[in-house]
Amino acid sequence: MKRSSSKGFTLVEIMIVVVIIGLLAAMAIPAFQKVRQSSQDKAVLNNMRQLGSAADQYFLENGTSTAEITVLVGASNYIKSLSTVASETYPTTYTQGTPITVTGIAGARTMTYLQ
Repeated sequence: MKRSSSKGFTLVEIMIVVVIIGLLAAMAIPAFQKVRQSSQDKAVLNNMRQLGSAADQYFLENGTSTAEITVLVGASNYIKSLSTVASETYPTTYTQGTPITVTGIAGARTMTYLQ
């Protein structure tokens, strides 16, 4: 009598591997989202700091207390380019002594930068 040997995986073994992978993904995804949110917030804060510094420089050089974003950001202006990282919206006008508020960060968050 000849006995055949099968060297494949059983259905139970494959299901156990799938469950383990699912558990690992369930633990990793929230951690990844938290790191992503933190990274986005830091990039937006950096943009707000640059805008605040550019606005302050503009106020000093021009003796005014308001500035439009078009005079602050551009190839020949104080900030070469301002890249958005989470579809956020920056204010179009900056007033001396007024906090900078950015809305719609990842469609949900708002940040304020006090100069």
